Amino acid sequence: MKLLTANFLTCAVKGCKAAASSYPLHFKDAELELQEVDFQPEFIHNIIPRIDWEALRVMANELGFPKIPDSKPEGDALNDEQTMRDLHRLLLETHVVEGRLCCGNCGHEYVIKEGIANFLLPSHLGKTKNPSWKSGLC
Repeated sequence: MKLLTANFLTCAVKGCKAAASSYPLHFKDAELELQEVDFQPEFIHNIIPRIDWEALRVMANELGFPKIPDSKPEGDALNDEQTMRDLHRLLLETHVVEGRLCCGNCGHEYVIKEGIANFLLPSHLGKTKNPSWKSGLC
């Protein structure tokens, strides 16, 4: 799982949808792997506005990365090649291959195995009174 992907994930438990503490999910016992990919400065430039910067800072800190800037790069910083390379490495080359993602609201943990997080919920957490697949709304 790329760190970029984790920036867009929230807890799947129904009661956590509106809880601010359910995002970002927190890494526990994460095993990291660096997988080099071609440098894509245009992609990084285009994805920065979509990133929740504070959530990225929290996740990077939990994974032991050096402190990242307090604010998103803007203006001239977006033209700085080293800044773009550092973000590329953090967002696209850093993979969590094993570990867990934990919700800060309900405490539910999602296992990450072989780089894939399992977001299937146990039946006692995922049930709804009228799921759309049963009512024919899908």
